[in-house]
Amino acid sequence: MKGILFSSLTGFLLSGNIADMKNNLLREIPSVDELLKSLELKNASAVYSAPLVTAALRRAIDKARGEIISGRRKDVCASALIELTFEEVRSMLKPSIVKVINATGTILHTNIGRAVLSKDAISSIILTAEGNVNLEFDLEKNERGERDSHIDGLVKRLTSAQGSCVVNNNAAAVLITLNTLAEGKEVIISRGELIEIGGSFRLPEIIKKSGCILREVGTTNRTHPKDYIEAINENTALIFKAHTSNYNVVGFTSEVKLDELVAIGKAHNIPVVEDLGAGSLIDLSEYGLPKEPVVRERVETGADVITFSGDKLLGGPQSGLIVGKKEFIDKIKKNPLKRALRADKLTLSALEATLKLYLNKDTLPERLPTLKYMVRPIAEIEVVANKAKELLSIKLEGFEIVIEDSESVVGGGALPGHNIPTKVISITHKDLKPEDIMRLFLRNSPPILGRIKKEKFLLDMRTVENPSEVVPEFK
Repeated sequence: MKGILFSSLTGFLLSGNIADMKNNLLREIPSVDELLKSLELKNASAVYSAPLVTAALRRAIDKARGEIISGRRKDVCASALIELTFEEVRSMLKPSIVKVINATGTILHTNIGRAVLSKDAISSIILTAEGNVNLEFDLEKNERGERDSHIDGLVKRLTSAQGSCVVNNNAAAVLITLNTLAEGKEVIISRGELIEIGGSFRLPEIIKKSGCILREVGTTNRTHPKDYIEAINENTALIFKAHTSNYNVVGFTSEVKLDELVAIGKAHNIPVVEDLGAGSLIDLSEYGLPKEPVVRERVETGADVITFSGDKLLGGPQSGLIVGKKEFIDKIKKNPLKRALRADKLTLSALEATLKLYLNKDTLPERLPTLKYMVRPIAEIEVVANKAKELLSIKLEGFEIVIEDSESVVGGGALPGHNIPTKVISITHKDLKPEDIMRLFLRNSPPILGRIKKEKFLLDMRTVENPSEVVPEFK
């Protein structure tokens, strides 16, 4: 009993001493004003600005206070707090958006910015960013111009549409189109096309937010022409068709083709709008890939308005393109939402440069990174993989590094279910889980993104051009 009491008393006294030590350390923390008088922080204030250094110092002190309370810090000398302040300054000034190496095997990876821009597009962005440009100024007429005019001629040439309009993404394109042509009225769409894509974007919610009344027809797997015809009434504003670009429905299915919807629309004087999602300006089957709906073909089939993305299969910057008959495009351009959703000068300059690449189909696979990665020969990928394996084997002692056959995907909601043969580098370690290896590569500068499959960390070489890019410099 005495032993238990003595042990309890010792523990109580010890905890009391620790609490006193912590309180003493907290009281010894120098004040902000005192530390700002140091030569190091005076010089730092002259370089980085006094408000920034002061804010960093306050964060450093708060961090030190927390470390003392948790027992991880045993001193509060001024020099340690000053060094911690410099760490906070560097942290505050460090860019949040950084370059990453895409070795995931997903060409259009939404989480890392989708399409890699061409050199032409990058040069155009730099030119536009460096100074003033004729964004909304007509140099020939010496008067205010229209920003979409910079791409209008190109889009009409490439799609055969009568008019075009650009907004900041495809969701915005769908939103403004529906709001312009069907606000307060019904929009007919097949239940099998009520899609959801990445980032919880749901088409039914966009339709409702546009101020339209959603009128679903058919079933999930089968919709027939009569379903649309029977749904038409005096409050019907348009028929909407959505390309299910990020999944396939197979088996006992039936959908109404665009030409059938166009015929129904003409018979009832109702416009037909189609959202192509990824949107392709070329026939991908010419390059050995599955055929995606081509914008020009959909225009020529008779769709009144078509919406699609600029940063997916098109291979340009994030943007939404609206093309179609002039009467409808003119109405969309006059919608007050257009100003809220319009594309900025950098987007338009990159988009113009990207569209110009399509004027020469012979050089397109070489100059457009998205297409280049999709059609890249396996032999070329294998050369890069062999060199990368050689470099990794030198750098990573104790790791097993093997080249394997695998498959890449296009991503970005395009070409669902289509896998492209590729070469991957498998990296394993007897003492490390694949997740641990992945974290090691993510800590590199720049971070190297791979994927985990079958308990292996894999680096897909399809989108890697320089083998040394996937070799980390562990610190």
